[in-house]
Amino acid sequence: MLDRSHLQIIREVDRQGSLTAASRVLFLTQPALSHAIKKIEQQLGTRLWAKEGRNLRLTQAGQYLLGLANRLLPQLEHAEVRMRQFAEGQRGTLRIGMECHPCYQWLIKIVAPYLSAWPDVDVDVRQKFQFGGVGALFGYEIDVLVTPDPLFKAGLRYEAVFDYEQVLVVSKQHRFAGSAFVTPKQMSGETLITYPVEIERLDVYNQFLLPAGCSPKHHKVIETTDIMLQMVAAGRGVAALPRWLVDEYAGRADICAVRLGRNGIAKKIYLGVREADVEIDYLKSFVKMARDPVSA
Repeated sequence: MLDRSHLQIIREVDRQGSLTAASRVLFLTQPALSHAIKKIEQQLGTRLWAKEGRNLRLTQAGQYLLGLANRLLPQLEHAEVRMRQFAEGQRGTLRIGMECHPCYQWLIKIVAPYLSAWPDVDVDVRQKFQFGGVGALFGYEIDVLVTPDPLFKAGLRYEAVFDYEQVLVVSKQHRFAGSAFVTPKQMSGETLITYPVEIERLDVYNQFLLPAGCSPKHHKVIETTDIMLQMVAAGRGVAALPRWLVDEYAGRADICAVRLGRNGIAKKIYLGVREADVEIDYLKSFVKMARDPVSA
């Protein structure tokens, strides 16, 4: 019979990388953990781990159970926390997942009034997910997903909260400065600076460069918006960012925005939530404030 303790053991052995480290997390002695592992394998009638020198390697059956553990345990842990909060009359934590790097500046404007309106709710922001943003929602790692590229699936609901235009950011001394728009071919001699996101998820590639069969001369990755825009202002490259963000920085940095293509690239920011949670009061209020921060 498979039970929760089996899943916890297989998850922690994988997370910690050794029986010694896992035994400490699980509050077991190493001999007790080794005995528990043997007992699990006996009960299930199959090997879950294979020894490779001093290391343990998961078998195919073990890999299957690890995937199950990574999906189910967060849901159980989330349910326990939620039940405890209900019992104590608390509301708990709103966990926000970000698939939009430049949206932190926007989020800060929402979080401040939200915390004032909901003093018994904490906010946590996460950017790295084990199974991507949608997987994090289904796996109860997060409660809200901020994304410009919603993946519509049964059990999830998305709400568009604002529109924006993706533009090319250049130095005011750049040859593109003052142009009405830039073409994909013109980008072939440029150094493009982006966030550390897969190319297929970058709008400047999938909606502008790749359809035209073009690519930049160089591609640099920078994690922070401030450093990215300092590099652009110094003439070290160009970047594709939301126009609203460029407008915010224009007074502080020697940069300007140029339209990507004659018609530009129109985008929306969406908030994704689990359908089962849409009526939770503090989550519903966050979506409302994000959609209309002034009236909310």
